[in-house]
Amino acid sequence: MTGVPYVIVFILAIIVMIVMISKFKIHPFLSIMLVSMVLGLIGGIPWVNTTDADGNTINGIATVIGSGFSSTFTSIGIVIIFGAMIGTFLEVTGAALKLADIVVKIVGPKHPELAIELMGWVVSIPVFCDSGFVVLNPIRKALVKKTGASSVAMTVCLSAGLYASHVFIPPTPGPIAAASTLNVADHLLLVMGLGALVSIPALAGSYVYAKYIGKNVTADDEANSGEIVQSYEELVASYGRLPGGFMSLAPIIVPIILMALSNISSILKWQGALSTACTFLGTPIVALAVGVILGIILLVQAGMADKLYDLTNDTLKTVGPILFVTAAGGVLGKVISSTSLVAFITDNAASLQTIGIFFPFLLAAILKTAQGSSTVAITTTAGIMAPLMGALGMDSVMMSALCVMAIGAGAMTVSHANDSYFWVVTNFGGMTPDQGYKTQTAATLVEGICSMIGIFVLSLFLH
Repeated sequence: MTGVPYVIVFILAIIVMIVMISKFKIHPFLSIMLVSMVLGLIGGIPWVNTTDADGNTINGIATVIGSGFSSTFTSIGIVIIFGAMIGTFLEVTGAALKLADIVVKIVGPKHPELAIELMGWVVSIPVFCDSGFVVLNPIRKALVKKTGASSVAMTVCLSAGLYASHVFIPPTPGPIAAASTLNVADHLLLVMGLGALVSIPALAGSYVYAKYIGKNVTADDEANSGEIVQSYEELVASYGRLPGGFMSLAPIIVPIILMALSNISSILKWQGALSTACTFLGTPIVALAVGVILGIILLVQAGMADKLYDLTNDTLKTVGPILFVTAAGGVLGKVISSTSLVAFITDNAASLQTIGIFFPFLLAAILKTAQGSSTVAITTTAGIMAPLMGALGMDSVMMSALCVMAIGAGAMTVSHANDSYFWVVTNFGGMTPDQGYKTQTAATLVEGICSMIGIFVLSLFLH
């Protein structure tokens, strides 16, 4: 099946998947895998591997599912494990509480949501949002305990802050690839400046929504504000003496610096041993491994080295379900990309050209919602837009840069069950999938719309 009928089937499949998870309480892993298989078979993926008339291999449904599952583990599996281990070490040594104290002293105890949102926004400029959320989650939890803020509001703010810079600001791969495709790679400072500017309405809108939804949704780890001060002070006292600020921050900031140096090395085209070292150490797996080592040093300093085995074992048990559901989301994305849906959208792009700057936004939003990956949505949309820029009157440097922003806004609209980030935020935030739709999915919709309004206003004055 192809064309409009398959688009309708896709929409129905997503609705069925959401109902299976939220209404009938079928485990997300089983729901996503079942919908992926049915959607793939209806979309024309063969039952078994076969060859076409030219002798090219066409993968069967089992191969496509296996590829989607394994590629997700390859890209994010070890990152999640290492990030969760760092979080565990920060929690058990009291380092997360120390970091919470530092943040509260900087922004004041009355604005923890704003503090964690801005922290996420800064961190995700050089780091993927998935990794950033896992690394910063212990600080979020500690801030909830210290301030009595809504756990859900803090989760939404952290997620939104990370997401905004992830889709708008180089050197994250998506926007930098789009800038290159749309011929503004030589104006990267302009793209970064516009990215920071259009992040403002996204951050503002998501902050307001977070404060609202935090009053209406309760997470599993929700703090009791009536007992918050006493429980926090007792918690601090239970550690005896908290670690120093530098060592508490090191397991988080060092991996971030290493990943940032890798991107800087690529942008500035460093050569030789320095480039090799930066690229190696800046690989997310290696950078987070360094963070794990620093976390182990924290354990040793706290006299808890004998607990390393048990802590590692408990962490693996905790992240296991997250990994498998995340991989299932990767399967859904792979199945969609193996059918005719993306090709259909590409072939019919001309019918959307009349809506100007909103065209790349809608196209990226459709692709994001369909296959789950913001980076894929950004790069694919940029490729579609490249030959159309002249016809749309967007071939100037400024309009091309604004087009990169519009693509980024669409690529965050919306995060749902086929997006690994949805499951990272939902699971680490202590929420059910149904709560995830009310928080993460709705918040990314707010972010996308708010940022697109800002981009449209800018397009009226900047040409």
